[in-house]
Amino acid sequence: MVRIESLHVYPLKSAAVINLAESVVTPQGLLHDRNWLIVDGDGQFITQRTEPTLAQLRTAITDTELRLQHPQAGELILPVPSLADAEALPTTPLQKVRVWKRDILAHDNGDTAAEFVSKIVQRPARLVQASKENFPDGYPLLICTVESLLALNEHMSIALPMNRFRPNLVLSGLAAWEEDRIQSLCINGDIWLRPVKACTRCVMTGIDQSTGKPGASPLSVLKALRYDPVLRGVTFGQNAKVDRGFGRKLRVGDSVEVRLF
Repeated sequence: MVRIESLHVYPLKSAAVINLAESVVTPQGLLHDRNWLIVDGDGQFITQRTEPTLAQLRTAITDTELRLQHPQAGELILPVPSLADAEALPTTPLQKVRVWKRDILAHDNGDTAAEFVSKIVQRPARLVQASKENFPDGYPLLICTVESLLALNEHMSIALPMNRFRPNLVLSGLAAWEEDRIQSLCINGDIWLRPVKACTRCVMTGIDQSTGKPGASPLSVLKALRYDPVLRGVTFGQNAKVDRGFGRKLRVGDSVEVRLF
């Protein structure tokens, strides 16, 4: 039986994970996922690719507040608007920020937040908050499987944890690499997810997510096992979209109906 093994969100893009027992599905993926972003003075996104210390930026979120903690900057608490109260978003004018080639309108979180994130990355930076569109690399969800991680680790000198790959949903009960063949996923009869593209992996997979320091990298092993000439990169996991089920809940342990190509 295929089931949801774990659920994860990253309220601040490239900061530490929050592991969940359940989560609400939205058109942008899981609720609160990648709703905040650090940008430089030109509005370009900043991630662990250039600032691995962001792995040490711990996050906690409730219905009313986002709490951020980092050893270099202390603590910052921001209000979280409820789903029913879009008016609670910051009142600062919308500004363009860029994630890869995508321009996204966002609200600045103010000078106190900017000072906090600037201390972390050791250069001028701002913290911004999503208005209508959040800040994934390209797709709302990332799905990985327990079995594919086990297959990868058979070729690694040190077994890697799943957090190196920063998924939203981790599934169990499939064969290794069978996520490549998923046409659709149905959970609880009314939540439909659709994989759309294999996820190409970068240097972030070589960062120890507990310390922000370099660790064993899977990229050379993935190049031997999982190089995709069309995508021109190594892949692990599947990017996915939500087709139906907005407002419904996913829970760890939910059974998943999988349709394969």
